[in-house]
Amino acid sequence: MKSLALTTDYATSRGDATPYLRRIAAAGFTHVHWCHEWNTDYEYAPAEIDALQKCFIECGLKLLDLHGSAGHKHRWFAPAETERRAGVALVQNRIEMTARLGGQSVVMHAHSDFLDPLRRSLDELQPFARQRGIRIAIENTEETNHFTTPRQLLSEYPPEFLGLCYDSGHGNMGDRHGLDELETLTDRLIALHLHDNDGTGDQHKLMFTGTVDWSRLAKLIARSSYRGCVSSESNNHNNGLTDETEFLSQAFAAGHRFAALIAAS
Repeated sequence: MKSLALTTDYATSRGDATPYLRRIAAAGFTHVHWCHEWNTDYEYAPAEIDALQKCFIECGLKLLDLHGSAGHKHRWFAPAETERRAGVALVQNRIEMTARLGGQSVVMHAHSDFLDPLRRSLDELQPFARQRGIRIAIENTEETNHFTTPRQLLSEYPPEFLGLCYDSGHGNMGDRHGLDELETLTDRLIALHLHDNDGTGDQHKLMFTGTVDWSRLAKLIARSSYRGCVSSESNNHNNGLTDETEFLSQAFAAGHRFAALIAAS
């Protein structure tokens, strides 16, 4: 895992991402986790995706995966059918974008209170995603720290379509049993959101600056089905760093350190 990825929203999740793509590339990263507009109803137009593709090529970057949006009003798990169908269209937009930019999966949040509409959406999305060679990764969010929803959905849908995104920060919150849960689902792991915290909140700190057990996580990833690169979802808001270049440098160093742990496991 010599390649490293960083989230595009390390500074902001709205607006033009191209300046951040250039800075990520200049810092030495080879891949990005696209996380702009991850929680809005924004739909990317074909011309916009074409422009981003050119920027990726110019920067020498590759798309690892993309954080799809569950939407603000267009929610893929909404009980109201009109709202749900608009949410499905929003996820389809992100699947199409991921395919055109060469990524492998779209990471999605799910909601345990709305499993039936969520299943309807997954049923509709499955042929669309599989036709484009893109998988959906259900993330262990703060709301699903105990993995109830991801585990249920993974038992119902095939690995060719649905996998797990392990978020190390979310897994370290609350009862901090995230690694215990991951240990039973390593065969479905297809995406990573790597960041740290002190266990009290979702702080998105740099790796190795909080209380996540990085050594154990490295061992689990080493024997898992995950084949992508180390992907950091840290941002520069809670790390005590005012200099963006210094944040990027430290994020790059932390990624290499964790990649070495995986290689040695």
